[in-house]
Amino acid sequence: MEKVCKDWVAEAFDSSLVNACHWKEFAQNAKTASAEILHVQNFTEATATVSEIIHSLKAKTVIAVGGDENPALQNLYKSISSPSINVCTDKFDIAENAPTADLGISTAEFGIGETGSVCVDTYSYEARLVGMLPPVHIVFLNASHIVENITTAFQVISRVFHKGHMGFITGPSRTADIERVLSLGVHGPSRFIIIAIENNPEGRLH
Repeated sequence: MEKVCKDWVAEAFDSSLVNACHWKEFAQNAKTASAEILHVQNFTEATATVSEIIHSLKAKTVIAVGGDENPALQNLYKSISSPSINVCTDKFDIAENAPTADLGISTAEFGIGETGSVCVDTYSYEARLVGMLPPVHIVFLNASHIVENITTAFQVISRVFHKGHMGFITGPSRTADIERVLSLGVHGPSRFIIIAIENNPEGRLH
């Protein structure tokens, strides 16, 4: 998966900008925006959590990115794959299956405490599909990778961004265009699930 920056941690993060002390504010604001937050200790717990979500959705097709940069995430994708669950990680398979996929899985670079948003590197076409077309979108986030506010977020991004696509996701897709009634999932996923990894000994998220 092509990215704006291959190693955000090394090139853009330092403790004055990205710090776990902003987690509480981030979690509160993300939940206010209707995001679901699941806090796990490691990728072993994450695998069980994703399997439960797939089971509850009765999902048959999953499109997923980020495994090529993270061996632990790639192992998770292999673990949840089965004869009855098609997990697509190749960009061509993702493009083919995106319109009918039940679940999309990707990664976030960092969270923003002020808004409860996550910053996603969507340079590649497949990364944009995963977060836009399936009715449910899961993002993996390192729980310590949180910035205080939007100003800080752009300070971080400015260190690595030269071209490409970046995005902020704040909860599930929503609109109130029709008779001012709030509706979820009209222009994108109706459920947005953040799986925050506390410890990541198996491999970094970025």
